[in-house]
Amino acid sequence: MGLSRLIDYGNTFCGQATMFSLDILLQPFTFDFMLRATVIALLVAIPTAILSCFLVLKGWSLMGDAVAHAVLPGVILAYLLGFPYIIGAFIAGMLCAITTGFISENSRLKEDTVMGVVFSSMFALGIVMMSKIESEVHLDHILFGDILGITETDILITGAITLFSLLFLIIKGKDLVLYIFDLQHAKAIGLPIRLLHYCLLALLSITIVSALKAVGMILVIASLIAPGAIAYLITNRFKNMILISLIINSLCAVLGVYASFFIDSAPAPTIVVMLTIVFVIVFTVKTSRNFARQPGHL
Repeated sequence: MGLSRLIDYGNTFCGQATMFSLDILLQPFTFDFMLRATVIALLVAIPTAILSCFLVLKGWSLMGDAVAHAVLPGVILAYLLGFPYIIGAFIAGMLCAITTGFISENSRLKEDTVMGVVFSSMFALGIVMMSKIESEVHLDHILFGDILGITETDILITGAITLFSLLFLIIKGKDLVLYIFDLQHAKAIGLPIRLLHYCLLALLSITIVSALKAVGMILVIASLIAPGAIAYLITNRFKNMILISLIINSLCAVLGVYASFFIDSAPAPTIVVMLTIVFVIVFTVKTSRNFARQPGHL
């Protein structure tokens, strides 16, 4: 009798412990702001993952960094004029990209040098403008992100931008791939190279604008570069690279938001930390395998 009662107590305790642990694990999803943060993180992760593959293969990693930082003065001007900051950010991003292309085409300077000059100048201008604005509204969320303060309107706007980006990549994806891998062949078959160049820059700018609200200007570069870099370490096939990049970026976005709830940290840097951990793991495994295959290795 005593043994059976002890077993009943044990079963009851185990059941309560299981329910308690499940309640703790599912607790983040009981809050509306966490659900909205997860949705916006996924909406941002999808276009940035695909675009990161193009940027890594094209060698435009610094271009993503340049545009991400250069949108700051546009955001502040839009705020002063009472316009949506998305409009100002997009105009500033395109201005940075077009200016970089114009200077590099009409001077002996290389494109990476021009990008460094242009984006640092515009970012510094934005910082000066932000420090001179006397307002109760803080613009720090543009720098560091405000993913937990996302509204339904922000989700709709980001969703529309994500849908537009996906449709453009589906329609013009083959032309962009040819433009990236074989520029001379693309010219030979009559593709509008200059138009594709500026279309890719415009897509980069609008994707960065959609990511501003979620991960912030400083951290958006990680979402644009890290997934493609990780996928490129894993595979050499472009289709597989896009698929791997999508999976990694989406998982890290969700896990970053989820983990930030328990460790009491900001979601945006937590997402970047997740991407960094995955990159280090993949790089370590890949390097170890390559080292093991070298002749003479024991």
